[in-house]
Amino acid sequence: MTNGKINTIRGWAAKEAGIKVEPWTYTPRPLGENDVEIKIDYCGICGTDMHILKGTRGTDLFPVIVGHEIVGRVIAVGKNVTHVQVDSIVGVGAQVYACHKSTCRECSRGLDPHCPNKVLTYNSVYADGKQAQGGYAEAIRVDGNYVFPIPENLDLAHAAPLMCAGATVFAPMLHKGVKKGDRVGIIGIGGLGHLAIQYANALGAEVVAFSHSPKKREESLSLGATEFVDTSKPEEVAAIRGTLQYLFVTSNTDPRNYNDFVTWMDIEGQIILLALPQGNLELSPGVIARSKVIITGSFIAGIDDIKRTLEFSARHGIQPLIEKFPMNKVNEALEYFDNGKAHYRIVLTNDGKTDIAH
Repeated sequence: MTNGKINTIRGWAAKEAGIKVEPWTYTPRPLGENDVEIKIDYCGICGTDMHILKGTRGTDLFPVIVGHEIVGRVIAVGKNVTHVQVDSIVGVGAQVYACHKSTCRECSRGLDPHCPNKVLTYNSVYADGKQAQGGYAEAIRVDGNYVFPIPENLDLAHAAPLMCAGATVFAPMLHKGVKKGDRVGIIGIGGLGHLAIQYANALGAEVVAFSHSPKKREESLSLGATEFVDTSKPEEVAAIRGTLQYLFVTSNTDPRNYNDFVTWMDIEGQIILLALPQGNLELSPGVIARSKVIITGSFIAGIDDIKRTLEFSARHGIQPLIEKFPMNKVNEALEYFDNGKAHYRIVLTNDGKTDIAH
């Protein structure tokens, strides 16, 4: 083990279910030879944070510090870490460990987010029984495999949401093979959807943005959509039926809508779930069989996915629309987010100093 720069970490933890956090100090795992210790400067608020805080997953571990859209500065490294060094500017996403063994069916195929021994950034437990804690804090200590250098031309506050939201939408576009000329639908123009529009556009796709809010039309087009469909207008929906190669579902839509979604697709089109519907899907087997539509999903991004997300974002000038709150105003930020006021991502800032009360 290597001595880190800090012995305890101060953060904002939920002690029980609810969107309220309070100052809390914990002792991190020792800094191992493959680990990196990071002083956190920015941490985005993600929808998953809210699910865990509210206890809706049923497997929540309290007390918990959430947050997995982390950007900060390296303050210590284990002896085996070579890709970053002290003072490197880095990011951490939704995962902090996988076994990476050649005998692991998942890791050996580059599917580390599905490793049976994976540890997520928070609400997850290491093999030694120590609970992982996230980014609403002054620092974090994680496996170096999950520490990613931030490209120099990315603004650091804007880079934070790319560690989860950005990678979540870009990774399946890479894996599904979205390319120039494809017609790609994005339903739900919010925290994920506004990034999905930008990535699909940068890949050369014809991007069709879907929303029930006509207020999203102008902004969707400015972000790179080539068309906007107001889903409250049947005539606009009818005009796009059978035309999409891909549909990325980025909002928690009514499960009864999926039969309609299938009709929007070209033969053998793919519907990719990036957000979970509000219940079990209601689908007609006949509709799927006749259209040969594939309905699939995507989990968190893997190591290579995050590297490619950061590189692609830097090269194409992709960045989220964000609003900033000081870390010590985290409860105000959570309430603001929960009330649907965010446009579109919230980033908590430490700004080089500790905003956490002792």
